[in-house]
Amino acid sequence: MTLHPFLEASLVLQIHMIAAVPAIVVGPFVLFRRRVDAWHKRLGYVWLTSMMILAVAGLFIPSSFGFLGFFGPLHLFSLLVIYSIISGVGHARRGNIAAHEATFRGLWFGGIGGAGLMQFLPGRAVHEMVFGAPNDAGYIVIAVGGALLAWLIFAWRPRAAHVTGKGVSQAA
Repeated sequence: MTLHPFLEASLVLQIHMIAAVPAIVVGPFVLFRRRVDAWHKRLGYVWLTSMMILAVAGLFIPSSFGFLGFFGPLHLFSLLVIYSIISGVGHARRGNIAAHEATFRGLWFGGIGGAGLMQFLPGRAVHEMVFGAPNDAGYIVIAVGGALLAWLIFAWRPRAAHVTGKGVSQAA
């Protein structure tokens, strides 16, 4: 493992990568704690601030495989993150907590999980930091991480309500 690719990266990429650290670490505490209290709100603001910095910085990182000149497919993740933050905060302010939870869990799984795993593609800075020279190890991380991500999404899905003869009950 080496920090050399990070240290030689552009300032915007460094900002992007630094913002990813609290987004990765703080997100699970905000999203998966059973208790919703003042810490949820405080850490939520830390998480959303880091996600917004991550997304905005990501818009300024040139794509190595752009389809609209400077912009490439990963820039769509940045736009989706910005939209999700605005939407999720709006849901909370309107009192729609189910939509708030779903939006931000989707943001974490998609933005951190999905887009984060793509950083292990050979040639990307994270791949070089972790594995050094380009090799196939990144594909293994993506495959294992993708399987874990799929399992987590399945494990954390909302429980469906079951209709019984006496009304609606929550499934266990």
